[in-house]
Amino acid sequence: MKKILIIEDDVSIHNVIEELLKKEGYITCNAYSGTEALLLLGKEKYDLILLDLMLPGMSGEELLIKVKNIPTIVLSAKISSDDKVNCLLSGANDYMTKPFETKELLARIKVQLRGCCQTNIIENLRYRELELLDDNHTLLVCNQKVSLTKTEYAIIKQLLLNPTQVIPKNKLLDLIGMDTEDCDENSLRVHISNLRKKIRDYTENEYIESIWGIGFKIKS
Repeated sequence: MKKILIIEDDVSIHNVIEELLKKEGYITCNAYSGTEALLLLGKEKYDLILLDLMLPGMSGEELLIKVKNIPTIVLSAKISSDDKVNCLLSGANDYMTKPFETKELLARIKVQLRGCCQTNIIENLRYRELELLDDNHTLLVCNQKVSLTKTEYAIIKQLLLNPTQVIPKNKLLDLIGMDTEDCDENSLRVHISNLRKKIRDYTENEYIESIWGIGFKIKS
C-alpha cells in the first residue's frame, strides 16, 4: 500500500483529503506545519507528498526545495503563473489550485505513483518511433540502434517515463543523478542538444521539446 504525506494546516481541508485517500486504500500521514513535515520526512519514507504552500513554521516553498526523490503535488490557493512556475522549478511534480475536484486529485495522484513504480519495473518503453530497451541500455529509433552516452540514456529514459509531463530542469537533474555522473544545467543543455541530433539522424520528427524557463518534455 502506498503511503502519502498530507501537509496542510487547514484542518477541514486536511480531513477531507485524508478521508478521500483512505477510501482509496492509501496509507496517510499528517503534518500541519512545514517544520512538522520536515521532521516526519527525516523519519519515514513516503511514496507521495501533497503539499500546501501557506504553512506555519516553514512555508511550503521552503520545504519543497528540501524534498528529494519523492513525487510532490502542490495544492494551493495561490493561482498566479509565477507561483506555479516557481514551484515546478523548485521540484514539484504537479500543481493544483484550490478548490479542486477530488476526482481530478485522485487521477493526478495515480499518475505520479504510476510513474514512480515504472522507474523500478521498467523493461521496454515505446513512444512512436522510439523504443528504449532497459535491459541493455539501448535506444532504438525507427528500429535502428542509437549510440548514447550514459547521461543521454538517463535523460531520454526519464522523459519517456513521463511522456505527458514537463520535467523541470532541476528535477531532471535529480532524476538522472541516480543513474549517471554529476551534471549541471549547462551540461544538461549540451546533453539534450546532442541527444536531439542523434535522434534526428534517423528521423525527421522532433521528440524533445524545451519549455522555456521550466524544463523539457517529450513532444506530443
